[in-house]
Amino acid sequence: MNPDLIFSPLTVAGLLALGVFALVVALRPSHAARTVDDRLANLVAGAPERSQQQAASADAVREPFVQRVLAPAFRQLIHTLGAMMPPQTAERLNEQLVIAGRPGNLTGLDFLGIRVLAAAAGLLFGFFYLSKMTMIPQAPLLGPIGGLLFGYMLPNNWLQGRMKQRQDTITRALPDALDMLTICVEAGLAFESAMQRVSEQWKGGLSEEFARVVSEIRLGVPRGQALRRLSQRCEVPDVSSFVAVLVQADSMGTSIANVLRSQADQMRVLRRQRAEEKANKAPIKVIMAMLMFIFPALFIVILGPAVPKIIEAFGGMGK
Repeated sequence: MNPDLIFSPLTVAGLLALGVFALVVALRPSHAARTVDDRLANLVAGAPERSQQQAASADAVREPFVQRVLAPAFRQLIHTLGAMMPPQTAERLNEQLVIAGRPGNLTGLDFLGIRVLAAAAGLLFGFFYLSKMTMIPQAPLLGPIGGLLFGYMLPNNWLQGRMKQRQDTITRALPDALDMLTICVEAGLAFESAMQRVSEQWKGGLSEEFARVVSEIRLGVPRGQALRRLSQRCEVPDVSSFVAVLVQADSMGTSIANVLRSQADQMRVLRRQRAEEKANKAPIKVIMAMLMFIFPALFIVILGPAVPKIIEAFGGMGK
């Protein structure tokens, strides 16, 4: 090898640069330990979150196949179908679902999708079964139409029943809730704390609404506005009357304890009057039931043995 090539200025400069780089790397403070410590600290700090995520993932894996796959797919399907319907209908249904207590955490679009699916199922049922009835000449036409209408109206009837049931529950629970509110306020609790105590003691539609009112007030919503929203969500005449009197008393500075006491007395009287009204209607309902179900059976038992003799007697007179 040529010695001039080995000791050329370019080779010497490269070796010097390599040596300087090696010296700098050797003398540089080591940050590897701190980097590892930081990474370990981050791992330890994120361990609870990861453990919660892993626990949630494990719980999701242990859930049944219906809840993991079919339920989300069905929810997406009904939501897509509901989006095809008019938005005004979805808004009204959303209000009705709120009054019913949001069963199944459904939205207005979800319920519209359920109605579309039910209508399709009714149409298929009417086409394959009701249209095969030979005793009705118009069955091939009336069967699918009747099944379609029945399937479309069935979810709405169910929702109306849920609304009526929840409203009746709120109406029955309101007098006792007002009594407890009065006791709590007279004992020194604030109105919001008294409503929170009532919502914790009872379970039902009224306690859920009280808890929501307290949450809204704590989030900064004015008390009057939160109470008006309570009246809109329930659509119960007794609750609307109670809210109107309470808002008026709050605006005028009247003692809430006195208002609650008078409202509790009034609601108790109304509940007693409703019970008396139902008791007075009971005999009429019993008579209707007897005419429809009991009297026909009695007539069959009493007059049944005499029917053949009556037929023979009238038959002999004809001869």
